[in-house]
Amino acid sequence: MSSFPGTSHSRPWWAGTRLDAWLAAGLVVLSLSSALAMPAGPPYRPVDGWTLLLATLGPAALVWRQTAPLLTLAVAGGTVVVNAAVGGAIGFLEWPAWIALFTCFDVGDRRVRTAAGALTAVAIAGYVAFDRGDPVGALPGIVIHFLIAMVIGDLSSRRARAAATEARRAAESRQQALAAERLLHQERSRLARELHDSLGHTVNVMVLQAGVGRRVFADNPAFAREALLSIETVGRAALEELNRLLRVLQPDERGAPDPFSPTATDLEQLVERVRTTGRDVELRADVGALPEGTARAVYRIVQEALTNAVRHTPAGGIRVEVERRDGDVRLEVTNDCAPPPEPVPGHGLVNMRERARLEGGVLEAGPVEGGFRVRAVLPVSAAVVP
Repeated sequence: MSSFPGTSHSRPWWAGTRLDAWLAAGLVVLSLSSALAMPAGPPYRPVDGWTLLLATLGPAALVWRQTAPLLTLAVAGGTVVVNAAVGGAIGFLEWPAWIALFTCFDVGDRRVRTAAGALTAVAIAGYVAFDRGDPVGALPGIVIHFLIAMVIGDLSSRRARAAATEARRAAESRQQALAAERLLHQERSRLARELHDSLGHTVNVMVLQAGVGRRVFADNPAFAREALLSIETVGRAALEELNRLLRVLQPDERGAPDPFSPTATDLEQLVERVRTTGRDVELRADVGALPEGTARAVYRIVQEALTNAVRHTPAGGIRVEVERRDGDVRLEVTNDCAPPPEPVPGHGLVNMRERARLEGGVLEAGPVEGGFRVRAVLPVSAAVVP
């Protein structure tokens, strides 16, 4: 890829070459035919080798019109001056010069246009000085051609720039629309994860508590009442969580709610809810203050791991360990069961891995000796939740 220095349109060297070749060939044929079929009389010299050479050289320079417009103009204008100096009639030699001047104003920047105007002025002065006919009488027509070539070239350049600007704006609009669509998809995915992790957990806990209460209702009514109370408490928490997510989707005049920023107390309450289902859950957490995103990711991963444990295994102890080590938060949720369940394809494991990935961490989940374990390592940034 290359273009003539100073041109405003970057074009490959081969762009328009075929069209320019046909244009140059046509003008060569026209110029030679005119010189041979209608030779000029005195005071101009008769047709000879010089006349034919110059009639060929000027139009042939148009082959480089788009790749080297200033060079083309210099050759075409120089041909006009040399032809006048040797006494030849101008014929069609002025056409390549005007076409080259138009091209300079079409594709060139201010420097190219200034240089093109200067070259054309020099060529006109040389023609007026050396032509043997009446160049002064033809000067008004030459000036008109000079202005027409510049104005049309400038208009063509403006149209090309306007079209390029419009195409760029359309491309930017498409990119913005795609970016907005991606953001919308990401936000929907985030909300889907929140719904799955929070409501899925609470609904599972409520189902398990209701089952326990039903089984012991006749033998242990006090425990059954505690299970019903716990179901009511968990249900209210689920409604609050649902309302918070709905306010995110449709914020009212009070504005969007603050994002969920769990603390160590929230983690303890989460574990306690699982204990009310009859499962033995051991919690050991020592992490201190965490960034908002990291704290939320830790909470949701532990929540989903506990949900999977109580859903896929009927009994067995559950150990939750969360600690901060070497600038990372390391968490493990181990479900003691035999035989350990195989990972079930679904949203749970996918959501946990995605949460860890978004925080720059990693997550592993699978059977281990004597149970099933979820392990995650999340880096800790500087900003923390008080």
